Amino acid sequence: MKKWLRNATIGLAAAIALTACGAGNDDNGTSTGDGDGGTAETSDFTVGMVTDAGGIDDKSFNESSWNGIKDFGEKFNLTEGTNYSYVQSGSIPDFEPNLRGLVREGKELVFGVGFLMEDAMRTVASQNEDAQLAIIDMVVMNEETGEPFENVAHMTFEEHEGSFLVGVVAALESETDQVGFIGGMDSDLIKKFENGFKAGAKAVNPDIEIAVQYVGDFNDATTAQQIANTMYSQGADIIYHAAGGSGNGLITEAINRARNGENVWAIGVDQDQYEDGIYDGEKSVMLTSMVKRVDVAVADVAERTMNGDFPGGEILVYGLEENGVGIADSTQNLSDGIEDQVNEYRDSILSGDVEVPMTDEEYEEYLNGL
Repeated sequence: MKKWLRNATIGLAAAIALTACGAGNDDNGTSTGDGDGGTAETSDFTVGMVTDAGGIDDKSFNESSWNGIKDFGEKFNLTEGTNYSYVQSGSIPDFEPNLRGLVREGKELVFGVGFLMEDAMRTVASQNEDAQLAIIDMVVMNEETGEPFENVAHMTFEEHEGSFLVGVVAALESETDQVGFIGGMDSDLIKKFENGFKAGAKAVNPDIEIAVQYVGDFNDATTAQQIANTMYSQGADIIYHAAGGSGNGLITEAINRARNGENVWAIGVDQDQYEDGIYDGEKSVMLTSMVKRVDVAVADVAERTMNGDFPGGEILVYGLEENGVGIADSTQNLSDGIEDQVNEYRDSILSGDVEVPMTDEEYEEYLNGL
């Protein structure tokens, strides 16, 4: 039976999980006195995570995923290293053996971070039918059945919706009517960021110029800095990146120019990158960030799995409606009234009045309707 389901229950899942664990009478969790008459959740549940080549401290989705696992572990008094751990991948060939290694260790849930892990996840899932696996940013299809693998939770995000909102910010704040987008690898996933951003900017200013260039790598800050240098030099004053670790090059270039008195900004991705853009002690070149709550989604799936509700075979979708994407909390650099205008566009997306494009074809149709 097909299980192509939309999961709109991040908060609800957490509440259900708390109820399920509270009595201390399930297989995985127990409840012990905390010395003050209260209780503290404990569990022997185990979780493993395999990073992509960007590393655990990539200030992007590897770090956010690990934060989600740590939050889950702390919530249930799990021990890092014993109950939950990660394996660092140096390159793509490391993905498959790293995933397989965690499965062989007996981890009850194993996360693979990033769409580049698709082939490795497919192989490990097909060879370990009893394993409980999860992949971020990808739906892994079983080529024999033509459906998503039943032993994999497929975690996806509506990146185009969040990117639309930062595109709105960019167009409202730009003084040159020129903005830029730097992508990591040219792929269907990163195209969602690009097209959502462009659509948001065009919604505000149909005449705005948008430069787009891809690094070809998620871990090449040097090339990204060169691209940012060119875009800024040609008139863009705000650049949004969806480039993982490569995005650090954009931030470096923006800081260098800001120190020289130029009025340029960067827009971060995945996490609130305001602090990454700080220079001279207190200022930041980060105008805002498109926050992708991978940490919330990972903690949600881990908690569901611990409580016997592993969402294997489901396509879990986290968008604006589920608070899976949005604008960062750091709003110091936004002009007065910007947040209100962004919220108006957010409401239009949620109501269905605005349909945000994901692909190049959808973007062209979107432009025709402006």
